[in-house]
Amino acid sequence: MNVLITDDSAAVRKILRRLIEQTQLPFGNIYEASDGLEALRCVRFKSVDLILSDINMPNMDGLELLRRLKRNAEWSHIPVIMITTEGGQTRVVSALQLGASGYIRKPFNAEHVQEKLKDLF
Repeated sequence: MNVLITDDSAAVRKILRRLIEQTQLPFGNIYEASDGLEALRCVRFKSVDLILSDINMPNMDGLELLRRLKRNAEWSHIPVIMITTEGGQTRVVSALQLGASGYIRKPFNAEHVQEKLKDLF
């Protein structure tokens, strides 16, 4: 299973990469993107089976990325877990209504991320 981590923070991408690598789950390649536009380019040219995406990013946020993925028949099946610092539920609810498979709140810990990933298997 190839994973795409989409977050405008290089530090968050690095932490998520490390947490994914530490799981006992059968992950393949781990790709990274700094915003929704880069994520779409990655999905277009690489095989991606799971996306972890921040909601708040420049250029294209995670909600717009999710909209575009779910509108495209080739990509609509890819599970997307949203990552958010949002205190309110509004954007999380919007993401779930758009088809997100779940969400992780920042700051997150290793157990929480690994639990969300194991839920997908």
